[in-house]
Amino acid sequence: MEEYTLREQITEVINKLFVYTDLQKWDDLQTEVFTETVEFDMSTMGGEKSDKSSKSICDGWKIGFKGLDAVNHLAGNYLITVLGEGAEVFAYATATHFKASATKGKTREFTGSYDLHLIRTQGKWKIDKFRYNLKYATGNLELE
Repeated sequence: MEEYTLREQITEVINKLFVYTDLQKWDDLQTEVFTETVEFDMSTMGGEKSDKSSKSICDGWKIGFKGLDAVNHLAGNYLITVLGEGAEVFAYATATHFKASATKGKTREFTGSYDLHLIRTQGKWKIDKFRYNLKYATGNLELE
């Protein structure tokens, strides 16, 4: 088994957040990425800041992606600060949603950043705080 640095372990969890979301691997998100309860804040998208179960987060995203033909997140510029058994991560990301049947443009794109906090439990890093900071959105925002 290979040894990974703390940064690599944390980066892998953040990459799984975006890849598993795009692939709609909801069970894997719940077991490998999120803690059971997450301090969840999507208020810049009109949501509320609240404690949510990982299941309710994934259920909400599943509904939100219904009818889309593809979702693609690109993330990077990770700034990681490890504080004992916790870590703070800043990341830039874009999310592109594609719907082939849309008549006013087939894509919408969200550009912003994430403030994430992870904790290490039983040797594994998981996200326990999630904040999305929308900078702007472009395209056919309703995908109609």
